[in-house]
Amino acid sequence: MSNKEKYDAAFIESFSLEAGTLSPDLAYNGVPEWDSIGHMGLIAALEDAFAISMETDDIVEFSSYAKGMEILKKYAIEI
Repeated sequence: MSNKEKYDAAFIESFSLEAGTLSPDLAYNGVPEWDSIGHMGLIAALEDAFAISMETDDIVEFSSYAKGMEILKKYAIEI
């Protein structure tokens, strides 16, 4: 599985999205499931998928699908 597939899978599974509905414009509170609790579930899924531990500042700044890709670059993960 590619990094992009792992990344997308974390969003799809965390927020119960259909694969075809995942949008690069997706942002925090963009779907009802992406609330504070859903956010932590997404972070946990990403940490598991990529075997990383994100810093608190990065977790707080992870506000959109696009921003997440940018943040993961800090952990040497290219999406």
